Amino acid sequence: MAKSQQTFNKGEREKKRRKKKKEKEERREQRKLEKLDKGKLTFEEQISYVDENGHIVSEKPDPAKKFTIKAEDIKLNGPRDRASENIVRNGRVKFFNEEKGYGFITDKETRDSIFVHINNAYSSIKENHKVTFEIEQGPKGPTAVNVEPTVQK
Repeated sequence: MAKSQQTFNKGEREKKRRKKKKEKEERREQRKLEKLDKGKLTFEEQISYVDENGHIVSEKPDPAKKFTIKAEDIKLNGPRDRASENIVRNGRVKFFNEEKGYGFITDKETRDSIFVHINNAYSSIKENHKVTFEIEQGPKGPTAVNVEPTVQK
């Protein structure tokens, strides 16, 4: 029988190779654990406060700078948005594209140009028709809805 070709030097190299592989795997596991721990904050580190000027800060604000506001002092009246009112308005169709199904109505009172789509009209409308409509806020601005041609005498 032939003698094994395993020599002392080959055995030592194989031991070193296995040791390096094991160390590399341990370092990889250690990096994974560090990465997981890095993203975790304690509860105290997660808390934020609002200071006397309304800014978000990480420290507790000074209670001496705290002041109270009376509910009566708060005014909620701002400029009214006409587009949100659902009152019936009168106007004239300035432009209407029948192929695409959209156009614009000129409001009789404010002279504003308001977008209209055929889906928001009860019957067919054409240019220069007098119409009644309501205004709602659309994705790009005021939109005429519930559009009806007025009876022309």
